[in-house]
Amino acid sequence: MKRNVGILIFDNAEVLDFAGPFEVFAVTSELNNFELFNVFTVSEKLDPISAVNGLSVNPTYSYKDCPHIDILIISGGFGARKQVHNKNTLSWIQNAHQQTEYTISICSGAMLLGTLGLLDNKPYCTHHEVYEDMIKMVPTGIPKKQERFFGTDKMYTSGGISAGIDLSFHIVEKLHGNKIAQKTAKYMEYNRTP
Repeated sequence: MKRNVGILIFDNAEVLDFAGPFEVFAVTSELNNFELFNVFTVSEKLDPISAVNGLSVNPTYSYKDCPHIDILIISGGFGARKQVHNKNTLSWIQNAHQQTEYTISICSGAMLLGTLGLLDNKPYCTHHEVYEDMIKMVPTGIPKKQERFFGTDKMYTSGGISAGIDLSFHIVEKLHGNKIAQKTAKYMEYNRTP
């Protein structure tokens, strides 16, 4: 089954938060006859977004025309702080999450899951500079500061920026086995964190 991987982006999203997972899932599919994943970006509107440090990115889909998502990846970055007040974004995440096989946050993207109450009484990871804010947002959450990523049921969170790559490989391995994950890592010349 080819899975749709939808990556949420917005102004001031951290580049590696979305580009790292994009590369892992897209390259995995490429190396396997493009049969495993269909990877795309999603934003509130189809207007280009300006990521952290000014990288301009054209979203593939808007909230209105986005297809079903099997694996939802929520970027972090400075822009996540604004998105916790964006009712359209929060509603879209909530609706998408109900249908996903996996919902994943990268870095400070955990703030969006926290705002929705999805991390109440659950362990989570985020960027090391965000834990203080998260403890206020999700007082019943269980910070896992020593972990690069952590998952319960279908929801996973990762630490800062590059940790999203490790989490993406973990999901690939869960779905398709170590051999396929290692094949992608070798091609990308990426040393996976055990």
